[in-house]
Amino acid sequence: MKAIDLRDLTVQELEERLEESKEELFNLRFQLATNQLDNTARLGEVRKDIARLATVIREQELEAWAAQQRATEKEGK
Repeated sequence: MKAIDLRDLTVQELEERLEESKEELFNLRFQLATNQLDNTARLGEVRKDIARLATVIREQELEAWAAQQRATEKEGK
């Protein structure tokens, strides 16, 4: 999952993917603890996906906040 692709999604879709990724990470950790996990590299991949999703969500929140601030400044002038 690339950040550039994630930026095209809405915040709601990003949050859904974030929840799915967190659930997958939980399941992977459980499999690791019970020695059932074959591909341990997947843990790192999912952790990085979670970080990417959180970053893109935050970027969109900041963009919305900045747009609101600009609109407020224009109204005040």
